[in-house]
Amino acid sequence: MTTVEPARPAPADATPEPPDPGTVPLGRWLALVAVAVGTFAMVTAEQLPMGLLTPIGGAFGVSEGVAGLMVTVPGLVASAAAPLLPVLIGRRDRRTVLIALLGLMAAANLLSLAAPNFPVLLGARFLIGISIGGFWALAAGIAVRMVPEAFVGRATAITFGGATAANVLGVPAGTLIGEFSGWKAAFATVGGLGLLVVVALFALLPAMPAAEPVRPATLVAQFRNPAVRAGVLTTFLLVGGHFAAFTFVSPVLQDVSGIEAGMVGPLLLAFGVAGIVGNFLVGAAVGRDIRSVVMAIGLALAVVLALFPLVGTAPVGGIVLLIGWGLAFGGVPVSVQTWILRAAPRDTEAATALNTSVFNLAIALGALCGGLVVDAADLTTALWTGSAVGLLTTLTVWRTRRTSP
Repeated sequence: MTTVEPARPAPADATPEPPDPGTVPLGRWLALVAVAVGTFAMVTAEQLPMGLLTPIGGAFGVSEGVAGLMVTVPGLVASAAAPLLPVLIGRRDRRTVLIALLGLMAAANLLSLAAPNFPVLLGARFLIGISIGGFWALAAGIAVRMVPEAFVGRATAITFGGATAANVLGVPAGTLIGEFSGWKAAFATVGGLGLLVVVALFALLPAMPAAEPVRPATLVAQFRNPAVRAGVLTTFLLVGGHFAAFTFVSPVLQDVSGIEAGMVGPLLLAFGVAGIVGNFLVGAAVGRDIRSVVMAIGLALAVVLALFPLVGTAPVGGIVLLIGWGLAFGGVPVSVQTWILRAAPRDTEAATALNTSVFNLAIALGALCGGLVVDAADLTTALWTGSAVGLLTTLTVWRTRRTSP
């Protein structure tokens, strides 16, 4: 007589899987879109002061250099929060934590509106750093748990599409709002967007308890994984090289390409659109050969930045190269994150937290390095510096081919 064992219930910490590994329910895609809007709001909140330094500095009686701390502080805090927060939250439901971090971002923006002085405003920016570091570290691994393996590349592209758009679209949009309605209106808009995403995630995102809590030892162990080390180094080089040049994209377009100041904003929007296109093109390609894709991105950035002082000296050449720049960099977030997910499939949160920390650190150090180069030499040298780092990225990935995921 054959004994039929009763079906075992799914473990309590498991995320419900789609019923058919060949399809993904619409609700899952909508939840990923909501996460993407959340990353857009987070990155926009982090970089928003870039276009509002003058009015904010005037309102609080500080120089633009001091006002720039509103960008530096959250970047450095996010770099520290990304690896620490997954450890601190233990087994808490990731859905609850993501919603709480978005709420913290919205509250910090409201605090910015009411700040009576600049130190209080910096305190609000400190909270922004905590929220963005934690949100990125957790949201980056959402795609793996939401869709079957065949759809992970596409889902990751959606998740990081928000960050890609915010890197360029968020700042010009916030600047325009600030110009028409004042800098407080820009902060209020981003905070309001964060609250809307809180509602969307509450309605769409399923419960996501941690299958295994992240421990300090788990983070340290990532450094012993050659593929993770290679991925983190690739992230640092690609992002740092980009921001060494992109921090000064406005003066480059005006002084090198001869483009009028009034056209810089629309062109940055075009850069952002190109970046979104690049994000989804790479998202479709990384599933086949992640190593070749990353090498191609590094080479593309190297070529575009090297050509800028040579053929970007006229408006048409500058615009064409700017679009190419956007296409290339748009694929960076999804490609490096896919690398990390494949390098550490059993420790996605820990490896992602480490990579997120390095990503934010590379933004700060890349901008700092570019500023030092511009002060010591000129804009052309900053472009060539970014080009050299892009080429170095390609060579580094080629040399680490045995440790590619």
